[in-house]
Amino acid sequence: MLKALSNALKLPDLRRKLVFTFVILVIIRLAAHIPVPGIDPEGLRRIFEANQLLGLLDMFSGGAMSNFSVMAMGVYPYITATIVFQLLQPLIPALDELSKEGEAGRNKLNQYMLLLTIPLAAMQGYAQGTLLQRGGALMNFGLSRATLLPTLATLATLTAGTMFAIWLGELIDEQGIGNGMSLIIFSGIVSDVPGRIGSLLLGNPMGLVFFFAVTAVTIVAIVFMQEGQRRIPVQYAKRIRGTKIYGGQSTHIPLQVNSAGMIPLIFAVSIMLLPGVVASYLVDSSVAWVATAAQTTATIFNSEGNIYPVLYFTLVVAFTYFYTEIIFEQQDLAGMLRRQGGFVPGIRPGRRTADYLNGVLRRITLAGALFLGLIAILPYLIRGFAGTTQMLVTSTGLLIVVGTILDTMKQLEAQLLMRHYEGFIKR
Repeated sequence: MLKALSNALKLPDLRRKLVFTFVILVIIRLAAHIPVPGIDPEGLRRIFEANQLLGLLDMFSGGAMSNFSVMAMGVYPYITATIVFQLLQPLIPALDELSKEGEAGRNKLNQYMLLLTIPLAAMQGYAQGTLLQRGGALMNFGLSRATLLPTLATLATLTAGTMFAIWLGELIDEQGIGNGMSLIIFSGIVSDVPGRIGSLLLGNPMGLVFFFAVTAVTIVAIVFMQEGQRRIPVQYAKRIRGTKIYGGQSTHIPLQVNSAGMIPLIFAVSIMLLPGVVASYLVDSSVAWVATAAQTTATIFNSEGNIYPVLYFTLVVAFTYFYTEIIFEQQDLAGMLRRQGGFVPGIRPGRRTADYLNGVLRRITLAGALFLGLIAILPYLIRGFAGTTQMLVTSTGLLIVVGTILDTMKQLEAQLLMRHYEGFIKR
């Protein structure tokens, strides 16, 4: 990796891309420390310690939400819009057709996602502002006559910050190295690591060693699972056109063990936190049975309880299968093979091939689903040894960090191979 980076820095165009990416990330980190007016830092700290969902959103905002900065929501509304459109494509034929129209169709879909991001950012900003206002961390927020203008100004600022972060991410995609959105999230995750190391070094040096060991083992496991794939052999039939013969070559379809990424973790944690949030508003109800039901629900979905990890694990596994099925259906690999004259040896093209590929995918997804489930509950598994669920980098964060690094290094390697190939041709 260091050799590849050294080679990249020797090439002027690649060096420019790397420097450009670094400068954009510095701008994002600086913007993440510009707070929205009216914030009480101590009240904000208390709310984040008591709310796991805010910690997850803080990770997607690149650490900006813990300061409630102008970029507090980061790219999370855009991620939500992307997931919504992925789920809607099989249900709305017009969106499905757009996804098959090449680059022009993808650009149109991206415009729709950006338009959906704006109201999602405004709604999420209002929800977060209301939560902070109720916790005493944000002043002059609400829909009353006295606070309406400050509220609209705050929502406009937060929405603009989200769109600014998305724009910076797209600049990285166009002129830098790596995936812009992933790098924004990556920068926020790793920016918290030095502070956590310092606090553990001062308070619990042996705990720091333990967490380093857990982090190292987790990284190795994530790389192994992220790169794991089942290769399905594919043969293309020979076609004769005039005096030329086309096709006849052999290749393979790489089916990923974990093709869902970290999306199931987002779905699962959102579902797990919703009942507890609703129950918190009903525990003081004057109706006895409502208050009792709310108290029971709050106990079950309490992140510090023993039932929570079991439910969390189950939901992650279920959502992994759900999301993988949706993405695989959209790809329509069996139909693509049939149109291109390809077939899996020993399997009849068409429906038989689709059933075969689905069967293989479901079997290998079991390993990916169980792995994601273990990643999700890893903080609870180590709680008995470390006495805390806090890690140097959260298990979900490690999944993002490792995936981002692998993707960036693959892009860098591709750029290097391309340039070496061109240099060989010139000779």
